[in-house]
Amino acid sequence: MPDYARLDHPVLVQLLFYPRNDHDQAPPGAFDFPVPVDEVVNIVCRFYTGQESWPWLIYFHGNGEVACDYDYIAPFYTTRRINLVVADYRGYGGSGGQPGFAHLIEDAHILYQALTDEIKRRSSSAPIFIMGRSLGSTSALELGYNYQDRIQGLIIESGFASVTRLIKHLGLPVPGIELDSLENQCLEMIAAIKCPCLMIHGEYDNLVPAREGQMIMETLPGADKKFVLIPGAGHNDVIFARPELYFSAIENFVYRGFVPRK
Repeated sequence: MPDYARLDHPVLVQLLFYPRNDHDQAPPGAFDFPVPVDEVVNIVCRFYTGQESWPWLIYFHGNGEVACDYDYIAPFYTTRRINLVVADYRGYGGSGGQPGFAHLIEDAHILYQALTDEIKRRSSSAPIFIMGRSLGSTSALELGYNYQDRIQGLIIESGFASVTRLIKHLGLPVPGIELDSLENQCLEMIAAIKCPCLMIHGEYDNLVPAREGQMIMETLPGADKKFVLIPGAGHNDVIFARPELYFSAIENFVYRGFVPRK
């Protein structure tokens, strides 16, 4: 298993996390769901629901984003009959604590259990998918590996196989930290993910180049995987550069062979 705790050097944490404490009241049809991750810290996730029998997408957002940013994006999912649950991180949105890589991984497991329990309480038979965008791909890949027999699929958007590759790409300082062994651990983990997978990436993403998403695609062992390149898109406009292509890819992936109850 990848040991991300070795990256929790103050310099790297400051350079790689961009927490915002923005947190607005949930809009109609949505609600906040706090999850305790230790004795003093809650992470606040936001549920955007249509019909509870629809598929559920547990979503880990990108850096510099917060859950309430998705108030404007969630309708693109619900109009396609997909319930969206956006998870925040420590120090982001309405959540307490301070971000770090060990917390990012440890909290992902706690969030997965709490969110899936709530989803199953609402709809015991609806399929559950995991999605991660950019920084969120770290949490999503971790969960995709550990719970692949419990989810129906994994979606990675603008993601990377290991944050070590992003550190190298950006030329960030690595004070006394050896990166290659962690990167190899991450690749070994991805090579063991056999559930259906969808990769989405912007053609002109300069922050996380498309080759990083392609590397995940090539490392995944199964045949049930697809890579969708969004023409003309960068890192932060990948959703809206070609929204029909983006959301159709997700809808088609989620709804393969599934017919929701009326």
